[in-house]
Amino acid sequence: MVLKKMIPALVLGSIASLISCNSFTKVEAPQTIEYWQTNADETLKLQKQNNLVFDNPQNNFQNILINPSEKFQTVDGFGYTLTGGSVEVINQLSPAKKKELLQDIFGKSEQSIGVSYLRLSIGASDLNSSVFSYDDVPAGQTDEDLSEFSLAKDQPVIDMLKEILAINPDIKIIGAPWSPPVWMKDNGNSIGGSLKTEYYQVYAEYFVKYIQEMNKNGITIDAITPQNEPLHPGNNPSMYMTAEQQRDFIKNNLGHAFRAANISTKIVLYDHNCDKPEYPITILQDPEAAQYVDGSAFHLYAGDVSALGVVKNAFPNKNLYFTEQWTGSTGTFAGDFIWHTKNVIIGTMRNWSKIALEWNLANDAQFQPFTPGGCTQCKGAITINSSESYTKNVAYYIIAHASKFVPQNSQRIGSTQVGNLSTLAFKTPEGKIALIVLNEGAEVENFNINFDGKSVAASLPSNSVATYTF
Repeated sequence: MVLKKMIPALVLGSIASLISCNSFTKVEAPQTIEYWQTNADETLKLQKQNNLVFDNPQNNFQNILINPSEKFQTVDGFGYTLTGGSVEVINQLSPAKKKELLQDIFGKSEQSIGVSYLRLSIGASDLNSSVFSYDDVPAGQTDEDLSEFSLAKDQPVIDMLKEILAINPDIKIIGAPWSPPVWMKDNGNSIGGSLKTEYYQVYAEYFVKYIQEMNKNGITIDAITPQNEPLHPGNNPSMYMTAEQQRDFIKNNLGHAFRAANISTKIVLYDHNCDKPEYPITILQDPEAAQYVDGSAFHLYAGDVSALGVVKNAFPNKNLYFTEQWTGSTGTFAGDFIWHTKNVIIGTMRNWSKIALEWNLANDAQFQPFTPGGCTQCKGAITINSSESYTKNVAYYIIAHASKFVPQNSQRIGSTQVGNLSTLAFKTPEGKIALIVLNEGAEVENFNINFDGKSVAASLPSNSVATYTF
């Protein structure tokens, strides 16, 4: 009281005025949660539900604790591979229907799912109508100065990328070759074989030319991998590349070529299954090779998703990328939706991945196009039925539950896993929280979401996923 009497009234008035102004007002935690739900039985598909209210309920439910002070990797994005076949079938839509689809997938409106990352094949993948590279010459000939190099056969892909970039200029792209030009290979074939050592430098320049030519078209390639699925030489196209071969190619040729050409595109290793974490580890253990490497990429047709964490623990300064998982023509919506959400979305991100990509964006009702010997059962996220009709398949919803709510540069934060519930939480650049919850149990799961000293009760039916934002 004595101190108060000693402070002039004018000062007290100024303090009172300052306390009442916004700069001294405590920012309140959000009062409501919006959420969208998909049920594996397809009764709900990315459907917005009634808002929840932070009302600090008194119950015995299990608690999901969200901890923003526990910080992990930042996210580059979620998306698909834009195969040549995807472009071919999407271009069969009428102009209005095509515009509608591209806005739905890549736009940032309330109606869009905000896909922010794409993978491209460098040359043909097995989901092209035909096999090609960017430097094909008659049998028996070579082109060591790459004078015949041309992106012409991928012009439709380039044109669609320009349309996509007009919708979302920030989209990131990773490229991967299924095979180099066959004249560079020891078997002279698009299937299998290995890169001849005498063409290592020429192939490195091939990557440089690809990145430079795409850049001339206004397309920035953020990252490349030296070989898609290097331990699967039976696809068409494909190539076998051991860890030692990839190591030597990077440290003696590709890394130097990128530096000499002032290429900032990231080099990402491996790009194959989770059963062989020793493949990227072999390369990262070599300091000469590792200096050029940003990280490692994985698929999950074999092994366990925890392999990403194994590599991260061994080399914590290197990034992780999850670049491919397919949904098949014989799969079910329920089975694929639950497995992929648990592994491709939640599993990869909880194991430090910066991206999560499903396989091909689109094909037709017969799962075409594909090369002779290519994948005949790969089911796109979108089926193009006619010039005026398309269907959204399970991979659309797998990705949408993340891409719509978790933009680029969001950061994964702490979230507890309880009972049958798998969780994944992010803080977005705008300061919002996005929480993905999967209930893979046989019963309804009741739980509380706890954040910043407040809680809200929620419920998820068996085999369902919800994304909560607040």
